[in-house]
Amino acid sequence: MISQDVVEWGKPLQQALRETPTPQGTQVLVKVKYCGVCHSDVHIRDGYFDLGGGRKFQMSERGMKPPVTMGHEPYGTVISGGPQAGELPIGEDRLVYPWTGCGQCDRCLDGVDNWCPTPRFIGIQASGGYADHLLVPHARYLLDATGIEPSFAPILACSGLTTYSAARKLMPCKPQDWIVIMGAGGLGLMAVAMLKAMGHERIAVCEIDESKWAAAREMGALETFNPSQDNALSQLQALPGGVWGVMDLVGAQSTATLGIAALRKGGRYVVVGLFGGEIPVSLVTMAQRAISIQGSYVGSLQELREVVALAQTGKLKSIPIATCGMDQISEVLDRLKAGTVLGRVVAQM
Repeated sequence: MISQDVVEWGKPLQQALRETPTPQGTQVLVKVKYCGVCHSDVHIRDGYFDLGGGRKFQMSERGMKPPVTMGHEPYGTVISGGPQAGELPIGEDRLVYPWTGCGQCDRCLDGVDNWCPTPRFIGIQASGGYADHLLVPHARYLLDATGIEPSFAPILACSGLTTYSAARKLMPCKPQDWIVIMGAGGLGLMAVAMLKAMGHERIAVCEIDESKWAAAREMGALETFNPSQDNALSQLQALPGGVWGVMDLVGAQSTATLGIAALRKGGRYVVVGLFGGEIPVSLVTMAQRAISIQGSYVGSLQELREVVALAQTGKLKSIPIATCGMDQISEVLDRLKAGTVLGRVVAQM
């Protein structure tokens, strides 16, 4: 088995050659065909997330010790299963739900493995899809994505799922209520596409790189703003009817401060991005404005089923996607860190 691994935090990935694993118990072996290259892996490769105030959350505290095989958007062919895996779609392609938990706690039994207190996320605590083979803990995490372009299907497991789950947290609202997306990277463009597929009409995007504005409008955004401009807040507050919701796909102090300030009374701010930092929040004005501030982290297995079903209807428009080879993943992570990727890049194994 060939993989691209983090051998030392903050350093380029290195190719590794090891024996192809044999599935045990309920495990399923998948031959990976595609794996999305996600911006979160930039932070994971660096070995930490910025918590603000000079504090860092080290990946070693999350159960990760190099060598680590990242990649949490895998899609591939079912090859074999362990003795307790049951009947499997051998030889068929499946999308993998990567946010797997312990399988035994209340959260996992409730179907929200992504909230498991002892997660075994594929590509984080468990070996991921930057490899030509992958072990999936149970067949229930395999989804039939028939009818979806194979290079688009992988990013549904993270970009699609994450934006869908966050969008649901902004509901219910009227299709004419303004929702502002912070960031027009791959996640931001997917958020616009997702909201449009869900029937929303008024979407605005805040993005400092104005070269990405055209792509945001192509996906369905009606307005684009540069959040670094001095009048950014007044521009957002001038939107007809005010801003109902903000989906922050950057998650920096600047975007959070702007997004929360822009909300109309009763509005909702959902933070998704992991750029890092912290903000002071006035409890008095939070109560007086009746605003909601909520975090959203990936999504449940059922939500991914709903995303796949939505994509299969043709309502979910594909964002710009480029492909790369396995040996180019580290270079793509560098480009993601520099903010020079339009849409998403998917590694082809």
